[in-house]
Amino acid sequence: MEKTKSKPARRIRPLRRAFDRSNDAIRNVMHASCFLGPSFLGVLVFFIVPFGVVVYYSFIKGPMDASFAGLANYESVLTNGAFHTAVKNTLVFTGIAVPLAVVLSLVLALMLECRIPLKSQFRTFFLSPMVVPIASIILVWQVLFHSNGVVNEFLANFGVEKIDWLKSDFCKVVIVVLFEWKNLGYFMILFMAALNNIPRTLLEVADVEGASALHKFFKIKLRYLSPTVLFVTILAIINSFKVFREIYLLTGDYPYTGLYMMQHFMNNMFNKNLDYQRLSAAAVILALGMVVLIAILFAVENWFGKDVEG
Repeated sequence: MEKTKSKPARRIRPLRRAFDRSNDAIRNVMHASCFLGPSFLGVLVFFIVPFGVVVYYSFIKGPMDASFAGLANYESVLTNGAFHTAVKNTLVFTGIAVPLAVVLSLVLALMLECRIPLKSQFRTFFLSPMVVPIASIILVWQVLFHSNGVVNEFLANFGVEKIDWLKSDFCKVVIVVLFEWKNLGYFMILFMAALNNIPRTLLEVADVEGASALHKFFKIKLRYLSPTVLFVTILAIINSFKVFREIYLLTGDYPYTGLYMMQHFMNNMFNKNLDYQRLSAAAVILALGMVVLIAILFAVENWFGKDVEG
C-alpha cells in the first residue's frame, strides 16, 4: 500500500520543482523590472519618444500641414549646398581628430606606465582641462589665436606675417588642437586603467621568451586593450560632434567655411528659418550615420578581440 502511494508523490515532485523554478524566474524578472523601470522610463520619455517625433516631422510637409511628404524633406537636405559643406567639414574633422586622440592618449598612457621624470606634473597638465570652464578655455584660445594674439606675436619674431587663424585654411588646426587638449587627459586615464588589467603573467612569459617591446604591445597589450580602444573611439566621436559649442563661441552662427559643421546647419535651420522638416531630416540622417559607424566599430572590435575572449 505504501508503494502505491509513493508513485504519485514521486511524479509530483518534479512538477513542483519546475513550478518553483518558474516562480523564481518570474520573481527575478519582476525585481529586475523594478530596478530597470525608472531608467527605461527616462530613456523612453527623453530619448525614444522625442526621436520618434523627429522621424515623424521628417516625413510631413510642415507643423501646420501634417500631410505625408514622402522623401521630399530628405531630398531637399541632400541637395543643399550648405549641407554638403557641413558634412564634408564634419567628416574631415572627425577623421583627423578622433584617430589622433585615440593614438595620442594611448601613447601618453604607455609613457606614464614607465618611470619617467615629472610624471605627476605631466599627468596634471593633461587632466587640467577637465576642470577648466569652457568660457575660460575659449578666452585662452582667443588670446592665443587672435590676429593680434600671442601666437602671431611669437611668429612675428621669425618674420612670419600675421595669420587670422580662425578665418584661414589653418582654422581646423586650431580646433583640432583644442579638441585634443580637452579630451586627451580623460582618454589617457581610461587607457591607464585598461593597461593595469592586463595579466602580468603573460608579459612575464613574453619577457622570458625574449619578446621585444613591439611584439608585446601588438600581440598582447593591444589585444587586451581592444574593448577600451572601442570605448574611447566612440567617446571621441561623440565629443567631436560636441565641438560645435567651442566653434560657436569662437566664431558665431556663420564661421569660416572650413569650420561650418553639421550642428551649424541644423542650428541655422531652427533659428533662422524654423524649418523643422529639414532639421528633422538632417537629424535622422546624422543618427543613421552614427549607428552605421558604431556598428562597424563593434564588428571590428569583435573580430580583433575574439581570441582574447576565448
